[in-house]
Amino acid sequence: MSSREALEVRREMAEVQVKVISYGGGVQSTALLILAAQRRINFQTFLFSNVGDDSENPATLKFIEEVARPYAQEHGIDLHTLERRRRNGVTETLWGRLHKPEARSIPIPIRMANGAPGRRNCTADFKIKVVSRWLREHGATAESPATVGIGISVDEIHRANRRRSDPREEITYPLLDLGLRREDCTRLIREAGLRVPPKSSCFFCPFHTVSDWQELRKTDPALFAKSQQLEEFINGRRAALGRDAAYLTRYGMPLGEAIPDVPSDDEGDGACDSGWCMT
Repeated sequence: MSSREALEVRREMAEVQVKVISYGGGVQSTALLILAAQRRINFQTFLFSNVGDDSENPATLKFIEEVARPYAQEHGIDLHTLERRRRNGVTETLWGRLHKPEARSIPIPIRMANGAPGRRNCTADFKIKVVSRWLREHGATAESPATVGIGISVDEIHRANRRRSDPREEITYPLLDLGLRREDCTRLIREAGLRVPPKSSCFFCPFHTVSDWQELRKTDPALFAKSQQLEEFINGRRAALGRDAAYLTRYGMPLGEAIPDVPSDDEGDGACDSGWCMT
């Protein structure tokens, strides 16, 4: 294809507005999938940015493949799985970046000794930027931005203003427009005959609540152990750099000590972009 022909293709693509849902595999965005299938919202493309099979909650990946993808196909909806790729074409996962020997910064909001979260680049780098790249490749520009639907419900409206975007995107919140709460989303999913998805997040996310960690330890002790190993690895690197220890919970102690054997009503601080990544 000549450069002139390529330019013409890009112009034609730009004339057709791109509309997508940023799909996280959780309750709210699965409700959007059902609303799209019912033609109550006008979105036929859903984008799931997978931060890595070694990083995502395995239950979320299982739900997407066993429930969401077949449902989307049945109703004529395109559900694409995206990955972060380096310039050389190699796929990068969040788990892999956390273990890069030369890395000096931590892309997840690891908790400092006082409980405050550190810098957090994981959602921007492995979710938002990956979706943005797909939009750019499919014709979105600053002059002709794509419409990107986000699954934030009325009871979590405060999170809408924290959603980061770029000039190629116009963010919209269909659940807010319809006045739907999380409980309404759960009802929609059940009425559609689907099982309710688990919370979508990395299995080692520092924004997990105590009850989340307790559930992980109970149902998947191997993943809980991997989270402990990650925390130890991070602190080994921090010690080598002369830095204080950091933790996966806000309690200033190693994960194995921070999670009690008794149930807790701790619900966390809600600081994640969508409560848990991309709902």
